[in-house]
Amino acid sequence: MQTKTLLKCFFFAGIFICLAQCRNSKNTAIAEFSSVHIDSDNELKKIEFGRKLFFDKRLSSDETVSCSSCHLPEMAFTDGLKVSVGVEGRLTERNSPSILNSRDLPTVMFDGHLPTLEQQVIVPIQEHVEMNMNMLDLISKLKAIPEYSKAAKECFNRDFDPWVLTRAISAFERSLISKSSPFDQFYSNNDIDAISNSAKRGWRIFSEDLYCTKCHPAPNFTTYETINNGLYMNYGTDKGRFRIFNDSSDIGKFKIPSLRNITLTAPYMHDGSKALIHDVIDHYRRGGEPHKLKDKRITSFKLSDEQENDLINFFSTLVDTSYMKNYN
Repeated sequence: MQTKTLLKCFFFAGIFICLAQCRNSKNTAIAEFSSVHIDSDNELKKIEFGRKLFFDKRLSSDETVSCSSCHLPEMAFTDGLKVSVGVEGRLTERNSPSILNSRDLPTVMFDGHLPTLEQQVIVPIQEHVEMNMNMLDLISKLKAIPEYSKAAKECFNRDFDPWVLTRAISAFERSLISKSSPFDQFYSNNDIDAISNSAKRGWRIFSEDLYCTKCHPAPNFTTYETINNGLYMNYGTDKGRFRIFNDSSDIGKFKIPSLRNITLTAPYMHDGSKALIHDVIDHYRRGGEPHKLKDKRITSFKLSDEQENDLINFFSTLVDTSYMKNYN
């Protein structure tokens, strides 16, 4: 994912591979991409199948990197690094986003250009700084594993192929739900004692004083838009959505991240350039850099030390690690 050209190649190559695998189906390609009704037992099998693939380092060329290498459960499925590390220690350009609640995503990737998780799965597998695998070689390799070959038949009634690979991993990712935070109990379940008074003050500052909810509305705490948040005056080699469509109005535009589990997902921003929540608050307190494409909702504000503490206490109520029961 280092250049616009590479991303386009992976995008269209991924679609071609998946559609090619569907050519013998009675359904159309569009129907194959859509969700279908399945029984709960089979869904659980698909999730477990996808989980095994997600944690399998054999998906990378040197067998040192799995999907979980960049998405660790204990860090809300991020990796705690400024930018992620792929095979042979190669560095990516971007910070690893959380994949919790990914079933809600209308688009995938920081550039907001892929419509499905199935298409996203293909990108890091083929990207040379991440997993660096040729898809045909990978399928041949995984198909030869009896456990995977059997699971493909049981879950999808077909041989192990790119279609199976992407659907299984996506099924696992969609199962990762984190929506039972203290704030959820307070906001959705009307439990006034679920969060502290300081956190309540922080919520009022967030929602009523600073209007942060214009970009981070409850309950998902994102609008899923791609915007320029004034992070830089010059975005260098990674100009965000611009590198996908070569549209100058997209320079510096990246998807607004959810703030759920924010205290677990440092460092922040698309490039991990903000190490602490305090650094993020300072960025927005200053109103960001005066880039000509900076979103108009981002303006400077004043905040006392006590108010900042309340705001951070509110952020801490957005943490829900109930999903970790499956990883302890």
